[in-house]
Amino acid sequence: MIKLGVNIDHVATIRQARKTFEPDPVTAASLATLGGADIITVHLREDRRHIQDRDVRLLKEMVFTKLNLEMSIAQEIVDIALEIKPEQVTLVPEKRHEVTTEGGLDVVSQKKILIDVVKRLTDANIVVSLFIDPEEHQISASRDVGAQYIELHTGNYANAADDASMHRMIEKLQAGMKTALKLGLRVNAGHGLTYHNIGLLVESIDVEELHIGHSIISRAVFVGIQKAVSEMKELIFKHYLQKRQNTQ
Repeated sequence: MIKLGVNIDHVATIRQARKTFEPDPVTAASLATLGGADIITVHLREDRRHIQDRDVRLLKEMVFTKLNLEMSIAQEIVDIALEIKPEQVTLVPEKRHEVTTEGGLDVVSQKKILIDVVKRLTDANIVVSLFIDPEEHQISASRDVGAQYIELHTGNYANAADDASMHRMIEKLQAGMKTALKLGLRVNAGHGLTYHNIGLLVESIDVEELHIGHSIISRAVFVGIQKAVSEMKELIFKHYLQKRQNTQ
Protein backbone atom coordinates (compact mmCIF):
# COMPACT_ATOMS: atom_id res chain seq x y z
CA MET A 1 0.00 0.00 0.00
CA ILE A 2 1.26 3.47 -0.87
CA LYS A 3 2.13 5.61 2.14
CA LEU A 4 1.04 9.23 2.40
CA GLY A 5 3.51 11.89 3.45
CA VAL A 6 1.80 15.14 4.44
CA ASN A 7 3.84 18.31 4.01
CA ILE A 8 2.83 20.83 6.68
CA ASP A 9 5.05 23.72 5.54
CA HIS A 10 2.14 26.00 4.73
CA VAL A 11 0.74 25.82 8.23
CA ALA A 12 3.99 27.53 9.18
CA THR A 13 3.61 29.91 6.21
CA ILE A 14 0.41 31.28 7.78
CA ARG A 15 2.11 31.59 11.17
CA GLN A 16 5.13 33.41 9.75
CA ALA A 17 2.89 35.93 7.96
CA ARG A 18 2.33 37.47 11.40
CA LYS A 19 5.53 36.17 13.07
CA THR A 20 3.39 34.80 15.87
CA PHE A 21 2.87 31.39 17.47
CA GLU A 22 -0.20 30.15 15.61
CA PRO A 23 -1.15 28.07 13.77
CA ASP A 24 1.31 25.57 15.18
CA PRO A 25 2.77 23.09 12.65
CA VAL A 26 3.44 20.61 15.45
CA THR A 27 -0.28 20.52 16.25
CA ALA A 28 -0.95 20.17 12.53
CA ALA A 29 1.37 17.15 12.43
CA SER A 30 -0.56 15.49 15.28
CA LEU A 31 -3.89 16.04 13.56
CA ALA A 32 -2.52 14.89 10.20
CA THR A 33 -1.33 11.68 11.85
CA LEU A 34 -4.78 11.15 13.36
CA GLY A 35 -6.17 11.58 9.84
CA GLY A 36 -3.95 8.78 8.59
CA ALA A 37 -0.67 10.44 7.53
CA ASP A 38 2.11 7.85 7.44
CA ILE A 39 4.88 10.45 7.18
CA ILE A 40 5.21 14.10 8.19
CA THR A 41 7.25 16.15 5.73
CA VAL A 42 8.72 19.60 6.34
CA HIS A 43 11.19 21.69 4.34
CA LEU A 44 13.71 23.61 6.43
CA ARG A 45 14.68 26.25 3.89
CA GLU A 46 17.84 28.32 4.21
CA ASP A 47 15.78 31.53 4.41
CA ARG A 48 13.45 30.01 7.08
CA ARG A 49 10.41 31.39 5.23
CA HIS A 50 8.10 28.91 6.96
CA ILE A 51 9.45 25.99 8.99
CA GLN A 52 11.86 27.05 11.76
CA ASP A 53 14.64 25.10 13.48
CA ARG A 54 12.54 24.78 16.63
CA ASP A 55 9.70 23.21 14.63
CA VAL A 56 11.96 20.45 13.36
CA ARG A 57 13.33 19.74 16.82
CA LEU A 58 9.83 19.50 18.30
CA LEU A 59 8.57 17.37 15.41
CA LYS A 60 11.42 14.94 15.90
CA GLU A 61 10.30 14.50 19.50
CA MET A 62 6.58 14.02 18.81
CA VAL A 63 6.23 12.39 15.36
CA PHE A 64 5.88 8.66 16.04
CA THR A 65 5.46 7.61 12.41
CA LYS A 66 8.26 9.02 10.24
CA LEU A 67 9.71 12.51 9.89
CA ASN A 68 10.94 13.39 6.40
CA LEU A 69 13.07 16.53 6.29
CA GLU A 70 13.32 18.21 2.91
CA MET A 71 16.53 20.23 2.71
CA SER A 72 19.24 21.69 0.53
CA ILE A 73 22.83 20.54 0.69
CA ALA A 74 23.99 23.75 2.39
CA GLN A 75 26.47 22.96 5.17
CA GLU A 76 24.39 24.67 7.87
CA ILE A 77 21.29 22.63 7.02
CA VAL A 78 23.22 19.37 6.76
CA ASP A 79 24.65 20.01 10.23
CA ILE A 80 21.16 20.56 11.63
CA ALA A 81 19.96 17.30 10.08
CA LEU A 82 22.89 15.45 11.58
CA GLU A 83 22.06 16.91 14.99
CA ILE A 84 18.30 16.25 14.90
CA LYS A 85 18.46 12.94 12.98
CA PRO A 86 15.09 12.70 11.23
CA GLU A 87 14.26 9.23 9.96
CA GLN A 88 14.58 10.43 6.37
CA VAL A 89 15.92 13.44 4.51
CA THR A 90 15.00 14.39 0.96
CA LEU A 91 17.63 16.53 -0.72
CA VAL A 92 16.07 19.16 -2.97
CA PRO A 93 17.29 22.12 -5.04
CA GLU A 94 16.64 25.48 -3.50
CA LYS A 95 16.50 28.97 -5.00
CA ARG A 96 16.00 31.99 -2.77
CA HIS A 97 13.42 33.68 -5.00
CA GLU A 98 11.30 30.67 -5.99
CA VAL A 99 7.76 30.39 -4.67
CA THR A 100 8.09 26.60 -4.39
CA THR A 101 10.64 24.05 -5.58
CA GLU A 102 10.81 24.51 -9.35
CA GLY A 103 12.31 21.22 -10.47
CA GLY A 104 14.45 18.27 -9.56
CA LEU A 105 17.93 18.27 -8.08
CA ASP A 106 20.73 18.23 -10.67
CA VAL A 107 22.59 15.24 -9.27
CA VAL A 108 24.88 14.86 -12.29
CA SER A 109 26.51 18.29 -11.92
CA GLN A 110 26.84 17.99 -8.12
CA LYS A 111 28.04 14.42 -7.84
CA LYS A 112 31.17 15.16 -5.84
CA ILE A 113 29.50 17.15 -3.06
CA LEU A 114 26.48 14.83 -3.00
CA ILE A 115 28.66 11.78 -2.45
CA ASP A 116 30.04 13.48 0.66
CA VAL A 117 26.68 14.74 1.96
CA VAL A 118 24.89 11.43 1.37
CA LYS A 119 27.68 9.50 3.11
CA ARG A 120 27.58 11.79 6.15
CA LEU A 121 23.82 11.36 6.44
CA THR A 122 23.73 7.60 5.86
CA ASP A 123 26.60 7.13 8.33
CA ALA A 124 24.28 8.78 10.87
CA ASN A 125 21.60 6.17 10.02
CA ILE A 126 19.43 8.69 8.18
CA VAL A 127 17.68 7.41 5.06
CA VAL A 128 18.48 9.63 2.06
CA SER A 129 16.14 10.38 -0.85
CA LEU A 130 16.92 12.67 -3.78
CA PHE A 131 14.14 14.76 -5.36
CA ILE A 132 14.80 14.48 -9.10
CA ASP A 133 13.18 14.76 -12.50
CA PRO A 134 12.41 11.39 -14.13
CA GLU A 135 15.52 11.48 -16.34
CA GLU A 136 17.67 8.37 -16.76
CA HIS A 137 21.00 10.18 -16.23
CA GLN A 138 19.76 11.78 -12.99
CA ILE A 139 18.45 8.45 -11.74
CA SER A 140 21.74 6.68 -12.48
CA ALA A 141 23.66 9.47 -10.77
CA SER A 142 21.41 9.13 -7.71
CA ARG A 143 22.46 5.50 -7.43
CA ASP A 144 26.10 6.47 -7.89
CA VAL A 145 26.10 8.98 -5.01
CA GLY A 146 24.66 6.42 -2.59
CA ALA A 147 21.03 7.46 -2.17
CA GLN A 148 18.59 4.77 -1.08
CA TYR A 149 15.51 6.48 -2.51
CA ILE A 150 14.58 8.89 -5.24
CA GLU A 151 11.46 11.05 -5.18
CA LEU A 152 10.22 11.59 -8.70
CA HIS A 153 9.22 15.20 -9.38
CA THR A 154 5.58 15.11 -10.49
CA GLY A 155 5.22 18.83 -11.15
CA ASN A 156 5.13 18.50 -14.93
CA TYR A 157 2.40 15.88 -14.63
CA ALA A 158 0.42 18.06 -12.21
CA ASN A 159 0.75 21.13 -14.46
CA ALA A 160 -0.03 19.36 -17.75
CA ALA A 161 -2.27 21.49 -19.96
CA ASP A 162 -4.37 18.65 -21.37
CA ASP A 163 -4.97 14.91 -21.17
CA ALA A 164 -2.43 14.10 -23.89
CA SER A 165 0.30 16.02 -22.06
CA MET A 166 -0.69 14.40 -18.78
CA HIS A 167 -0.37 10.91 -20.26
CA ARG A 168 3.02 11.78 -21.77
CA MET A 169 4.20 12.82 -18.32
CA ILE A 170 2.84 9.58 -16.87
CA GLU A 171 4.87 7.63 -19.42
CA LYS A 172 8.02 9.52 -18.38
CA LEU A 173 7.31 8.80 -14.72
CA GLN A 174 6.72 5.12 -15.49
CA ALA A 175 10.01 4.91 -17.38
CA GLY A 176 11.84 6.66 -14.55
CA MET A 177 10.34 4.33 -11.97
CA LYS A 178 11.37 1.23 -13.94
CA THR A 179 14.92 2.53 -14.39
CA ALA A 180 15.24 3.27 -10.69
CA LEU A 181 13.94 -0.12 -9.60
CA LYS A 182 16.36 -1.89 -11.96
CA LEU A 183 19.21 0.04 -10.34
CA GLY A 184 18.11 -1.00 -6.86
CA LEU A 185 16.67 2.36 -5.85
CA ARG A 186 13.40 2.72 -3.98
CA VAL A 187 10.90 5.18 -5.42
CA ASN A 188 8.69 7.92 -3.98
CA ALA A 189 6.91 10.74 -5.80
CA GLY A 190 5.55 14.19 -5.14
CA HIS A 191 4.99 17.84 -6.08
CA GLY A 192 1.80 19.51 -7.22
CA LEU A 193 -0.40 16.52 -6.45
CA THR A 194 -4.05 17.24 -5.67
CA TYR A 195 -7.35 15.51 -4.98
CA HIS A 196 -8.10 15.86 -8.70
CA ASN A 197 -4.94 14.43 -10.25
CA ILE A 198 -3.91 11.80 -7.71
CA GLY A 199 -6.06 9.02 -9.20
CA LEU A 200 -4.32 8.55 -12.54
CA LEU A 201 -0.91 8.70 -10.89
CA VAL A 202 -1.74 6.03 -8.31
CA GLU A 203 -3.18 3.77 -11.00
CA SER A 204 -0.12 4.26 -13.25
CA ILE A 205 3.04 4.02 -11.17
CA ASP A 206 4.22 1.89 -8.26
CA VAL A 207 5.80 4.07 -5.59
CA GLU A 208 6.26 3.61 -1.86
CA GLU A 209 5.38 7.14 -0.73
CA LEU A 210 3.46 10.10 -2.10
CA HIS A 211 4.32 13.48 -0.59
CA ILE A 212 1.52 16.03 -0.77
CA GLY A 213 1.28 19.42 0.92
CA HIS A 214 -0.40 22.46 -0.58
CA SER A 215 -3.59 20.74 -1.72
CA ILE A 216 -4.17 19.08 1.65
CA ILE A 217 -3.50 22.26 3.63
CA SER A 218 -5.78 24.21 1.27
CA ARG A 219 -8.57 21.67 1.82
CA ALA A 220 -7.92 21.77 5.56
CA VAL A 221 -8.86 25.48 5.66
CA PHE A 222 -12.46 24.39 4.98
CA VAL A 223 -12.78 20.95 6.57
CA GLY A 224 -9.90 20.67 9.06
CA ILE A 225 -6.59 18.93 8.61
CA GLN A 226 -7.60 15.58 10.06
CA LYS A 227 -10.50 15.24 7.59
CA ALA A 228 -8.45 16.60 4.67
CA VAL A 229 -5.76 13.97 5.24
CA SER A 230 -8.37 11.24 5.70
CA GLU A 231 -10.01 12.18 2.38
CA MET A 232 -6.67 11.99 0.55
CA LYS A 233 -5.88 8.62 2.12
CA GLU A 234 -9.25 7.30 1.00
CA LEU A 235 -8.65 8.49 -2.57
CA ILE A 236 -5.22 6.87 -2.72
CA PHE A 237 -6.61 3.60 -1.36
CA LYS A 238 -9.55 3.66 -3.79
CA HIS A 239 -7.29 4.07 -6.83
CA TYR A 240 -4.73 1.60 -5.48
CA LEU A 241 -7.50 -1.02 -5.28
CA GLN A 242 -8.68 -0.06 -8.77
CA LYS A 243 -5.18 -0.63 -10.14
CA ARG A 244 -4.97 -4.04 -8.51
CA GLN A 245 -8.34 -5.04 -9.94
CA ASN A 246 -7.25 -3.90 -13.40
CA THR A 247 -4.12 -6.05 -13.28
CA GLN A 248 -5.84 -9.23 -12.12
